[in-house]
Amino acid sequence: MPQITDIAPNRMSPRLVTVQRYGPQNGPGQHDLTCDRLVTYSAAVTDDDRVFKALADPTRRFLLDRLFVRDGRTLTELESELEMTRFGVMKHLRVLEDAGLVVTRRQGREKLHFLNPVPIRLIHDRWIDKYTERQVSALANLKSELEETA
Repeated sequence: MPQITDIAPNRMSPRLVTVQRYGPQNGPGQHDLTCDRLVTYSAAVTDDDRVFKALADPTRRFLLDRLFVRDGRTLTELESELEMTRFGVMKHLRVLEDAGLVVTRRQGREKLHFLNPVPIRLIHDRWIDKYTERQVSALANLKSELEETA
């Protein structure tokens, strides 16, 4: 690992600073945010983090919507509704399974996928219900009424 020594001005006097750069992709003038992933990215990943990550992607939300309409779909059924390769859909389903939003069951040669709404309910109870349920409900009702009159 190359080491570069720069003179960084201090309030009192200049001092030597040693900066380590990782990987061949860092050329002259390129800087890493930090060289320590543990500082930049927390190693502790919670179940809430997995659920938020899974819900962040529109394709995964679409898959959850399809399973909400009818549970127990096969990969082939889910794949047919998306313009994506089979392996792409499998990767999205794996993220949903890791988050606990989708559970599977083997039935003969088929693997059936089922929606598990419990993690979403836990997120709702933690982040919406206890803080702003009344206010959110009032705003949602107001929005619906305004849309009906428009």
